[in-house]
Amino acid sequence: MDYDFIIIGGGSAGCVLANRLSARSDLKVCLLETGGRNQSPLIKTPLAIPLLFRIPKYNYGYETLVQPSQANRRIYNPRGRGLGGSSAINAMLYIRGDRQDYDDWAAQGNEGWSYDELLPYFKSIEHQQRIEDEYHGQGGELNITDSRSNHPIGQEFIDAALSLGYPFNPDFNGKQQSGIGRYQVTQKNGQRHSAADAFIYPLQQASSRKNLTVLSYSRVEKILFDGERATGVRFQQNQLLESDKDNNKTVELRATKEVIVCAGAIHSPQLLMVSGVGPKEQLDTLQIPIVKALEGVGKNLQDHPDVCLVNQQSRSDLISALPSSLWWLAKHAVEYVRQKRGIFTTSLVETGGFIASKGLDHRPDIQWQFIAGAMDDHGRNLKMYGVQGTTLHTCILRPKSRGEIRLMSADIATPPVIDSKMLTHPDDMALMIEAVKLSRQVLSQPPLSAKNVKEIFPGEQVQSDEQIANFIREKSNNIYHPVGTCKMGNDDMAVVDSTLKVRGLSGLRVIDASIMPTLVSGNTNAPTMMIAAKGADLILADYPEG
Repeated sequence: MDYDFIIIGGGSAGCVLANRLSARSDLKVCLLETGGRNQSPLIKTPLAIPLLFRIPKYNYGYETLVQPSQANRRIYNPRGRGLGGSSAINAMLYIRGDRQDYDDWAAQGNEGWSYDELLPYFKSIEHQQRIEDEYHGQGGELNITDSRSNHPIGQEFIDAALSLGYPFNPDFNGKQQSGIGRYQVTQKNGQRHSAADAFIYPLQQASSRKNLTVLSYSRVEKILFDGERATGVRFQQNQLLESDKDNNKTVELRATKEVIVCAGAIHSPQLLMVSGVGPKEQLDTLQIPIVKALEGVGKNLQDHPDVCLVNQQSRSDLISALPSSLWWLAKHAVEYVRQKRGIFTTSLVETGGFIASKGLDHRPDIQWQFIAGAMDDHGRNLKMYGVQGTTLHTCILRPKSRGEIRLMSADIATPPVIDSKMLTHPDDMALMIEAVKLSRQVLSQPPLSAKNVKEIFPGEQVQSDEQIANFIREKSNNIYHPVGTCKMGNDDMAVVDSTLKVRGLSGLRVIDASIMPTLVSGNTNAPTMMIAAKGADLILADYPEG
């Protein structure tokens, strides 16, 4: 059972990479995914996001170690499980980040990774339905569109922000990121358009890629090596139900060219380490034979710290479980079934923006994501569904804190240790305090404030910087953007080089969000797919046709 390329992980990166590599008919490609096919109506319906966060079939639902910097809490880390990965459970926002993010990568010695060099890869994956200019692509596989929901309170948020002098921005992925506006989403005809929807399922439906094999319910246990060359994988495959452990069988596949790890910022370093690639002390402790000692594997973990400001409002057209809201939602459910329009097409986050704490002339360092509903604890606090209110997610874009992923066990089935260490750098807390103050300003402006009843979080009693800091410690979370744990670079802590090859080994690359040296200024799904498109070109350049 030989393949030219074995891709581990059917998430956003793996789907793009499998599509691009298998476009060459002379190459035999296998994509392995631990979860299932993810074609449930729940996944297709955008408003079902909070439910997906509660279903293990679709979401690993990890938690960090107890975090002293966040009031000794374990921080929830939802990660997508199944084809499409986190693009099958996320809020579908299509954001690239800021030009300077990528120019900084190039300035660190990563040749070929500047914004101007990466823009063609962003454009190559996109089918942009509204905007046609030099910054956007048409004809790509991934549908990028405006929301079909357009809840009126979203415009109230925009108007409130504009009244404070923030500029309107009709395109966060265009010439500049700064400003307030509406988010575009990865949807098609009012339904979620995941990476699997865009890059894998059409190939399977058309039976157009006989050279592409996609195996779901296939958990890779270990990468196999011959000396310092990756030669294949060993995995557990279940052909019935993933829960039916008695049906598991062990399979080995050989890669004649390369093994490519696309398992994400949590699983990619875990798989490398259980396969013998990682920090020497950690591997020795677990008696894992060392293939290559690389101290940076699992280090450099970054995510956007985020906190929710929640206001109760006196209106019924908001997402809640109260009778007046349920009647409003029922009418929208009919509209969704008939026309795929209305609130059931919402990504929850319809409006928001990117602002600079130091003023309009500076690079944005804060992101706003506004929701027409009261939410707390990733939507898991059920009491909030009894409140008619709004939520403003507030995160800082380039945190200085760094965490790590470690092994709990040499068994890949045991979840890794996630030690996020968010807000451990004092500059991060200082900026979060300022971000909360700026968020309160916009929430108190008309027309948004006209139906405010009270501030639930932080609460009107929270006023001093120290009180705000305590609120942040008690309520802050991540916003689901882990990156950096197999970082690209040429220093001692780099795991891959600028061609995404694992340093000191052959036949092995990592291609996913874990290779980001630093976190981008915004949501990470679009950059992850761009990385895969770029990675495919790097691979194909090494194996010319004929």
